[in-house]
Amino acid sequence: MTEFDPEQFEDKYANYFPELQQAYKNAFTRINERYDSTLVHGIDQQVLNESEPFYDEETGFWVELPADPYERLTGVAVDRDRFETVLEAHVEAIEAELERVFDV
Repeated sequence: MTEFDPEQFEDKYANYFPELQQAYKNAFTRINERYDSTLVHGIDQQVLNESEPFYDEETGFWVELPADPYERLTGVAVDRDRFETVLEAHVEAIEAELERVFDV
């Protein structure tokens, strides 16, 4: 397990890139097992690819999404409610995996 330093997380891609990749991959695997894989892949490739993980000592990890995530999704027919349900589950899985990977 990687020793986590909140100050080093400011430059997360230089200091924690492998751990971030692992957390996102683990979350993807968990969500892909529970939901339609076409939708999960679309969210992963078209929305979460532009997301940004952050850490706050009071609230923990959180993921900032790009503006208008539903409008970013193309090639997948899904209503907004279903999209938001799966996206929310995926973001929660990422945040949980970040906590697990960094043991925070």
